Amino acid sequence: MSSKTRTVISAGLLAVALGLGATAQASAGAPRSVSGRTSDNLTRIADFYGTYIDAVYDEDSGNLGTALRGHYLTPAFQKELNKWEEREHADGVLRAQNVPLAWKVTETGTRAGRTEAVVTLTWSRGVTSKVVVDMNANHKIFHIGAK
Repeated sequence: MSSKTRTVISAGLLAVALGLGATAQASAGAPRSVSGRTSDNLTRIADFYGTYIDAVYDEDSGNLGTALRGHYLTPAFQKELNKWEEREHADGVLRAQNVPLAWKVTETGTRAGRTEAVVTLTWSRGVTSKVVVDMNANHKIFHIGAK
């Protein structure tokens, strides 16, 4: 057995003894990346939900969340959402009283510059809920709710 082979075997045994085996190898995967385009409605819906959830989670007294609504939602839908929230006593963007742990946006259709997507929100214990989000050709959300 060569000294190189003994070194590799010794390093492997040390890793197993320290509990580093497959876990260390699995975590050494390729770096993750996220990309998008400002002209793409799906990117904008994903950007809105990611930023909005961060803002609500970080509890900045509602300032950033309100600003995001002003930027991403149509004025008419903002009014509709406010009425829904007064009636339901919940956040209309999230359709809940708390903040999800994760989110995923999936496009379900595009036509004439309008995009429909399903946002899957993941809560504690892996429970999920879904909302349908519609964005117009001007990159403004005009509907959040059921299909």
